Amino acid sequence: MELFFLYLLVGFTLLVCLSLQILFYRDRFLLSVPNLPPGTTGWPFVGETLEFLSTGWKGQPQTFIFDRITKYTSDCFRTNILNQNMAVLCGPGGNKFLFTNENKLVTAWWPDSVNKVFPSSLQTNSNQEAKKMRKLLPQFLKPEALQRYIGIMDTVAQTHFASGWENKDDVVLVFPLAKSYTFWLACRLFINVDDPDHIPGFAEQFHHLATGIMSIPIDFPGTPFNKAIKAAKFIRRELMKISKQRKIELAENKATATQDILSHMLTVTDEDGQFMNDLDIADKIMGLLIGGHDTASAAITFIIKYLAELPHVYDAVYKEQMEIAKSKARGELLNWNDIQKMKYSWNVACEVMRLAPPLQGGFREAITDFMYAGFTIPKGWKLYWSVHSTHRDPRCFPEPEKFDPTRFEGNGPAPYTYIPFGGGPRMCPGKEYARLEILVFMHNLVKRFKWEKLLPDEKIIVNPMPVPEKLLPVRLIPHTM
Repeated sequence: MELFFLYLLVGFTLLVCLSLQILFYRDRFLLSVPNLPPGTTGWPFVGETLEFLSTGWKGQPQTFIFDRITKYTSDCFRTNILNQNMAVLCGPGGNKFLFTNENKLVTAWWPDSVNKVFPSSLQTNSNQEAKKMRKLLPQFLKPEALQRYIGIMDTVAQTHFASGWENKDDVVLVFPLAKSYTFWLACRLFINVDDPDHIPGFAEQFHHLATGIMSIPIDFPGTPFNKAIKAAKFIRRELMKISKQRKIELAENKATATQDILSHMLTVTDEDGQFMNDLDIADKIMGLLIGGHDTASAAITFIIKYLAELPHVYDAVYKEQMEIAKSKARGELLNWNDIQKMKYSWNVACEVMRLAPPLQGGFREAITDFMYAGFTIPKGWKLYWSVHSTHRDPRCFPEPEKFDPTRFEGNGPAPYTYIPFGGGPRMCPGKEYARLEILVFMHNLVKRFKWEKLLPDEKIIVNPMPVPEKLLPVRLIPHTM
């Protein structure tokens, strides 16, 4: 027993010595670079990662940013997140600098955890991946193409409400239902899978993937990261099965190259005439399915939350949507012209995404030394932009805690202040897709129900997207016709 404690003491001493040595050399490096942004790099190995994540777990991710803006500078500060020296650029100026210097001074960067979950991303650099996706997506996600999807979205929404909301107990959990709708829609439009019995099990694996992909990369059984890796392997196998069957259908002319993104990926070739390999296709489809449903389901959930809290906003949305509903013949589906009439409803959705942004921010990497706001940013340093540095800044949005959809009337917010979809060359390519699926959902929801929250002060957890801790239970109040 004494020997055990001796080993324990020696091990602890060595760990302390190693940590002090790491701090010493890290600080020597930082001191050797003149004029770095103010800030601290925190503890060895973990830096300020735990505090960065814990503010989200507490439902206040903006405090990590604003505490440091107050302490150091409103323009830029340094930290260490995910064991990376990192500069956080704040405000509209920081957003503009990063978004307009893409592939000039900065490039996209993802934590190692993402590369471990998506192994095909290790085969090429981020610029090559971005070029591939820009080539693959436009014909499916540009507004002209999406017009064809509105009727499908309306059909899926009607079926979703009939099976998940109507003729049920009057109490429902909003977040799982929102995820069910957006995931069903993504599967239907991206890979033409429309099997209600198959989708729920698939969606559960995507939940593990989405919550674990940006977690602390500790690969032990039971950790979120471990669950994400297992979920990715399961999803990848399923997608490769679907791809195999689709190849057969394409060969037999039972499917077309333009029917969805999967078919297009299977038939497109690069400059050398080479087809994409199956693993690459599976990982890209996996990424699209995550992006195509997770952020939108969070936005829908918080739209329902705010409409329950603000009856006057609900009434205005209801009036707008019922005017559209009354103009339709029985059984007639929504179309592009109907969507264009939903101006107030979209302003509401935008204000929701200002206060509860599904995307918290994004990472970049410096590809050369440069100066920003009078500070030196060394080559290889990582950079981070946060929606909260502008979305809740009173200089960008007066009375930032007030829910006010009129902010988006006319020309709307000033450039680089409202960034729920990012900006620049890497702005989310699915922005218009998200607008359509959110508005189609709002239309089908408000024409059927009013509702009231059952937990007035339900805690919000951000991990990495905002989620009500108890999944937002509401009591439905069907409209009497």
